[in-house]
Amino acid sequence: MLAAFTFNTAENLPVGLLQLISDSLRVAVSAVGLLVTGYGVTVALTSVPIAHAVRAVPRRHVLTALLAALVVSSLVAALATSYWQLLGARLLTALAQALFWAVMGPVAVGLFPPEVRGRVIGALSVAGSLALVLGVPAGTWLGRQNGWQTPVALLAVLGSVSLVTIALLLPTSRPEEEPAAYGTDPDHRRFATVLAAGTLSATGAFTGFTYLAKFLDDVSGFSAGGVTMLFVAFGAACLAGVSATGVLLDRFPRAALSAAVATQAVGMLGLYVAGSEPVATVLFLMLMGGALGPVFMTTQNEMLRCAPGRTDIALAANSGAYNAGIAAGAALGGLVLTLVDVRAAFLAGGLSTSAAGAVLLCGAHVMRQTHRA
Repeated sequence: MLAAFTFNTAENLPVGLLQLISDSLRVAVSAVGLLVTGYGVTVALTSVPIAHAVRAVPRRHVLTALLAALVVSSLVAALATSYWQLLGARLLTALAQALFWAVMGPVAVGLFPPEVRGRVIGALSVAGSLALVLGVPAGTWLGRQNGWQTPVALLAVLGSVSLVTIALLLPTSRPEEEPAAYGTDPDHRRFATVLAAGTLSATGAFTGFTYLAKFLDDVSGFSAGGVTMLFVAFGAACLAGVSATGVLLDRFPRAALSAAVATQAVGMLGLYVAGSEPVATVLFLMLMGGALGPVFMTTQNEMLRCAPGRTDIALAANSGAYNAGIAAGAALGGLVLTLVDVRAAFLAGGLSTSAAGAVLLCGAHVMRQTHRA
């Protein structure tokens, strides 16, 4: 859980430090946004190949190596004196995260019976969501007080704690012999549907979220302090959404995914329509935040159910697809920011998320028709 918190904080921290990094390294804000894009592209392209390459390596060894990479890359990033050095460090972190969720998911749920695996995924997701509640807001505040390098360096400290703990305490086992090595209800069609919906949803979310600080400043008119507090509130909504979904995930796995996608679409489109009104902004921001964590969480849970082969490969594919969506969303948001304005980024994001909902509806319809036939 600590490793999940650290990885998710590392992934999203540039969102709160955009302007600070831009001023420090003398590059455009849109270029700093590419730190999110490059991260996502790396995860998207390498998740499945790396998972396949280490499929026979004991999970304790794999996780230890991943956390060592996180520690090293965080230290390199904190010492970076150029944009390209920082980008290189970010890509190393991305390579580690490309495999983290694919490996950690089966390891954790394999310790419990299948009927409570949704709650286990929920617990891991709560830890990841705390990155938005505590990690990014605290890192943003600390960066403004002491420079953006300080919160980045602290990631190495947190990663070191996880590294030592897992290296010493996690049992060594053969991956294919773990209880959660294979899906409980293999289904190629459902696998493809969830993969597509997750990608579109991630694209939509990060089209807006990557430039959320700018939106809250330029469109909604919040002060710097207000923006920081709204990031905390956004993270709290994410945590609440994940916690509530985790309780119901074992009973309603498919409905949970559809509800999360629909809530995200309403939140983003609401921000586009009413983003200039502070009260409405807070309301729709909470809806968006309440859905962001549950979307990835519910797709991960579905992979453990419908994986047509090994669950680690399916989870790697899901992580890769989701991060492809993150990269596409950050790039799309930057393009919209350049061509139109930051408000339009939330329209584009809301439409992409709506497309994800349409994919889920079509998939459910096809499955009903197939069962009737």
